[in-house]
Formats: sequence, C-alpha cells, structure tokens
Amino acid sequence: MNHPQRAEVFNRDEDRVDWHDKTLWWVRQKRDMAAHKLPEWEALREAASQIKHNVLSNLDEYLVQFEAHAQQNGVTVHWAADATEHNQIVHRILVENQVTQMVKSKSMLTEECHLNEYLERNGIEVIDTDLGERVVQLAGEPPSHIVMPCIHKKKEEIGEIFHHHMGTEAGLSDPQILTGLARTDLRQRFLTRRVALTGVNFAIAETGEFVVCTNEGNADMGAHLADVHIACMGMEKIIPKREHLGVFTRLLARSATGQPSTTYTSHFKKPRNGQQMHLVIVDNGRTVQLGREDFRNSLKCIRCAACMNTCPVYRRSGGHSYHTAIAGPIGSILAPNLNMADYADLPFASTLCGSCSNVCPVKIDIHQQLYKWRQVLVQQGHVSASKAAGMQAMSTVLSNRRVFAVAGSAGRTLMRWFPGIVSNSLNPWYKQREMPEPPKESFREWYEKNR
Repeated sequence: MNHPQRAEVFNRDEDRVDWHDKTLWWVRQKRDMAAHKLPEWEALREAASQIKHNVLSNLDEYLVQFEAHAQQNGVTVHWAADATEHNQIVHRILVENQVTQMVKSKSMLTEECHLNEYLERNGIEVIDTDLGERVVQLAGEPPSHIVMPCIHKKKEEIGEIFHHHMGTEAGLSDPQILTGLARTDLRQRFLTRRVALTGVNFAIAETGEFVVCTNEGNADMGAHLADVHIACMGMEKIIPKREHLGVFTRLLARSATGQPSTTYTSHFKKPRNGQQMHLVIVDNGRTVQLGREDFRNSLKCIRCAACMNTCPVYRRSGGHSYHTAIAGPIGSILAPNLNMADYADLPFASTLCGSCSNVCPVKIDIHQQLYKWRQVLVQQGHVSASKAAGMQAMSTVLSNRRVFAVAGSAGRTLMRWFPGIVSNSLNPWYKQREMPEPPKESFREWYEKNR
C-alpha cells in the first residue's frame, strides 16, 4: 500500500488520530520553548549547518582521518557499501564470536538495513533494549517515529502487549509499573548477552571517537557489560573536531524533545581491556545522495525528528503510513534516493507549508527538496498515469491566463448547480471534509470591480 492508502487506515480511528496529533504538537511546543530560551539559537543552527556543509564537501578526507584515529584507538573499522554488506558484517562478527544472542540499542541505520530480520533468519536472537523499540518489537511492528518509536501506542495497548509476551497482569496499564517490569526483564538480557550493538549519533574525525545520545542509558549498559561492542553508523555522521560537538548536542535534544540535553551523552573511544570494539561505516545510497546537488543537504540530518513533530501530514497520518524506516518529511527525501519506484508516493505526502524547514536544527531546506523530488519523479515516470495526466492538465490551465479564467468560471458554475460533481466518494478531499460553497466570482473579477 502507498501513503494515502495507509493513512486512510490510520484515520479510521479518529480518537487515535486526534491524540497522536495533539501529543506530537505538544512535543513541538516543548521544542519551541527550549529554543526560545537560547538567544543564540539561530546562530547555533547556522553554525551546525555550516559545519555539516564543510563535512559533506570534504567527506572523503574526514572519513579517512576518522578511520585512522579509530584504528589507533584499537577499534576495528569495517566498511559496508549497502545494507546487505552491513548485515553480513554484523553477522560475521557474531559467528566469529560464537554468539547467537545480542542486545541492541536504538539505531535507525539498522532499521534502514533491516538488520533484525536478517539476523533472525540466520538464527540470531536480537533484543531491542530501548523501551519504545522493545514495545514495537514485541508487537511485531517497525518503529513509527525515530525518537519515540511507539508514540502511536496507548498505554492500555502496551499493557496488553506485555501481558501477551511477558506474562504481566491482564489489564495493567500503569506506565510506571510497566516500565519497571520492562526494566527487570531487560536487566537479565544485559547481564547474559556477550554482544551489544549501538548506533552512532556523532563520529569525531579529529579523535576517532564516537558519541551515542540516549535518555535511558541502555546503550551504555549494553556496551559496558558486553565482551563485543558493535557500533553502526551512516557515513554522514562525521563531524570534524571535538569542539564542534557542543554545537550539535545543544541543538539535538532541544529539537527532539525540548530537553536541554539528552540524559546520557556517552563517548566511546577505545575498547576496555579484553573487549572488542567494531565500527561499521555504511554508505547505502549516501554517496548517490551526496552527488545530487538538489538533495545533498538532506545528509546534514541529525535525526532529531523535529520535522515529524511539526508536520501536519505526519501527525495525522501516522509513521507507518510512510512504509520506510525514517518517516515524515526528512524520510520522504531520503527514501526516494534508495528506490524511486517504491517511494515515489512519499514526496507528495506534504502540504509544502515549510514548517519542517523552519524547525530543522541544521537548516535543511526540507520542503523545497520535497517539491524538487516531485518534479524528478514526474519527469522520470514514477507517478501513476492518472496523477501525471492531472498534473499535465493543471499545468495547461495554470500556464494560460485566459484558460485559467474560463476553467475557474466553469468550475464555479458546475459546483453551484451540480455539487455532486465534487461532493462524492471519488474525490479524496470529500472523504474527510465538507466541501466549501463555491464563490460567485473569482478574486480577479472582484478586484477588477473594486480596485
């Protein structure tokens, strides 16, 4: 199913849609309050954007520098061209260490690469230890949000999931009790697993270290207790120097949840005595995106999800409607780069209101890139015949003043005398809205009379 079809399924539960919308807007308001407390907020955004621009312009040099310093620190560095190679590398490390069970903290890269499914097919048990990720894992679903993976679930539903999979009391929905039960269960996993996998928020070329930002401490627990720490990162996660890190940590949590900082900002530089530390650096289409001049700025993304929290389409269609690992406006830019045919619907899942670009902490021109993707997809034939014909018809009407005037007049007349032309189930807008009464005259006609 494409985005409109999936969104229609989500919208059948009106109460859930309203709750989802209000909850994410509340997070957006927290972001605004946190940003407004910093007089230098816009200067930080500009600095972060320029740092990332420098990284993207010199990515090859910074990656080589980072690899050299990481290896000096005792880290084993692997390179993966795509998702398949990434998954094979992780699996090979597990096989070499004779491990069939692993704990994993949140990593959107591994979601992008479908690592869990790959490992499970090869007999490896993977336990997601982020609480939200664990909930959706038990539910057999992918995350719907990159910061709050189970934001689409109500506490009563989580209670049912825990009752079914963990044997908790039926009907239990107290968040504090459920969290305590999950903590007890996960603690045993941490203590008995020899391998832990984490994501990477930032990788510092100058020192060869990488930084993981969490609010639950599960990444630290897994990495510190395990004999083998595997960290997986997209190649765009590089920043040049440690002194640049403060710019991004001041922006990240405020943009994501309205916090001054994440609860845990953990630096990993070298393995402890007797421990292995592996770092997998992944391309998976990033160099292709880097070569697309109109879309390369999307690689600045620091995965804060501010664009999702503000997007009126995401808030009212749900994360799963995007059928890709990273949903929302930024995901709708990144996904077509991987496969235009499969994700051609996503750039159209936007009002182009620009709110996503306004809140982006690294100043990605998100709504403009969505518009540009639409042009590319239409030109390359990745839209339906009906959509292509409709857009061609609108292009003809809008590009000729007289045709536009005649079409407008005819449309108003028909809507006035034959409202069923638009007020029917074949009109997607009518399914969710009351159609407005057509005006008696166009603005141009009114203006000519009254100017």
